[in-house]
Amino acid sequence: MSNSDVAKCPKNSLPEYAFIGRSNVGKSSLINMLMQRKNLAKTSGRPGKTQLINHFIINKNWYLVDLPGYGYARVSKSTKKVFQKFITQYFEKRQQLVLAFVLVDCRHEPQKIDLEFMEWMGESQIPFNIIFTKADKMKPNALSKNIEVYTEKMLETWEEMPTYFVTSSSKGNGREELLSYIDHLNEQLRQS
Repeated sequence: MSNSDVAKCPKNSLPEYAFIGRSNVGKSSLINMLMQRKNLAKTSGRPGKTQLINHFIINKNWYLVDLPGYGYARVSKSTKKVFQKFITQYFEKRQQLVLAFVLVDCRHEPQKIDLEFMEWMGESQIPFNIIFTKADKMKPNALSKNIEVYTEKMLETWEEMPTYFVTSSSKGNGREELLSYIDHLNEQLRQS
């Protein structure tokens, strides 16, 4: 199901896991890798392809929610304002949301826009984890160093570093850890 109106999102109570990040962070590739489907989420060389709230039902058990990227996207300011508004509404109104995964390109130093977005998530009391994408594009030592820098930056504002995952869509890295984590959270929800 795809739409731009939170009120039209699925009505059932299945848990939802939202995926969001800056445009061009590799979100569609990550979703396709997680689900082992080549074209489930549309990938594009042009950032800002996702412009709707996209719900994918997984094993009739939970929803993977693909949200538009924030930040740079080749869309008009008025279009961007609209989807920024419904992203905010989604996070503030969706009671089925269990957790958001904020995607961050591991090759870059901490970006102001990502840090501000996570700060807003914290202030709004929206639980989130971080997914570092494109890990295959770095040597292991450089990757560890970048994550260390990110952790230090986060700890300037946060009491502790949120749970994070390191992924590579092309190599499949992080897939099992992420899906097991979601299964674990779903199991806890069933037991509560």
